[in-house]
Amino acid sequence: MKHVANPPNPYLKYSAEYIGEPPPAKLEIFEETATRKVITKAYSSDFGHRYTVNCYRGCIHACTYCFARQYHEYLGYGAGTDFETKIVVKVNAPEILRREMRTIKSDVHHLDFSFATDPYLPLEASYELTRRCLQVCAEFKFPVAVITKSPLVTRDIDVLQSLKCTVFFSIPFLTKEKSNAFELYTPIPEVRFAAMKRLHEAGISVGIAIAPIIPGYNEDDIPQLLEKARECGATRAFMSMVHFDTDSIEAYFVKRLYEKLPLARAERILKQIRRERGGTLRHGSYAERDRGQTEKWAIAQKLFDLHSRRLGFQGRGKSDAPEAPAVHDRPVQGRLF
Repeated sequence: MKHVANPPNPYLKYSAEYIGEPPPAKLEIFEETATRKVITKAYSSDFGHRYTVNCYRGCIHACTYCFARQYHEYLGYGAGTDFETKIVVKVNAPEILRREMRTIKSDVHHLDFSFATDPYLPLEASYELTRRCLQVCAEFKFPVAVITKSPLVTRDIDVLQSLKCTVFFSIPFLTKEKSNAFELYTPIPEVRFAAMKRLHEAGISVGIAIAPIIPGYNEDDIPQLLEKARECGATRAFMSMVHFDTDSIEAYFVKRLYEKLPLARAERILKQIRRERGGTLRHGSYAERDRGQTEKWAIAQKLFDLHSRRLGFQGRGKSDAPEAPAVHDRPVQGRLF
């Protein structure tokens, strides 16, 4: 496999290569005016239909495993460093959301912030688009779920208190040292746990997303992650396995893996992922996207289930994740929040 820092966009016929080292990537911000909608319908084989709001495109956190990198290719960018350095801001997202909320369909149970990016990128500190969108939801008394890696979410405690909501913190690694190899510019785990505790103390429902599990790397963190989350007030939890939906995401992940970890350890991780995927790094079907196939994965799942029950987390199922329940399953909604 050819490893490239920013995999070529498969939707573009031509590409350019530098002789020698390419120039350093600089952060670029592009403002976009949405014209039609900001509520996007997505689907998960596990959780059914979900409706998401993304105020930004791209993500400065630069997590090497991020499945959302593929969506940057639709804009003509790459799924690698472009995703991390070319950020698109939907400056009128709150206005469009308010317009959509007036005619929202009855099968939309709640909105997820976000899907293709983190709703609390550092840019949110000045743009306040997520905050203003949450205020719109509060005006319409519409439930939301938030998933983030950022303590900036605590800025919006006043708005979240006025909403029926659950805030999930994505914390797949127990320590900064383990996080560094995959989460290049994210707040350290301890900061995320502190933010979780602060929201809980403010009366806001919180949960933990142990996602992704990278086979051969962070399964052992599951018990302590759940314990720390419970200490910080979390009552909900879910986990999923790392997955690569496109060749470009796979190429970027592998390249970064070799850069950040010793060769032998990187090889062991890739070998275990291939075992879980029947010999390749990619899942064979959408139903297999978030889980592995071997006994080793089954053990990780049992470890999660055992400690979730021991600590009093709500059971696994459609209501455990920030995703919406299936359209016909309206009674589950009450258990989400």
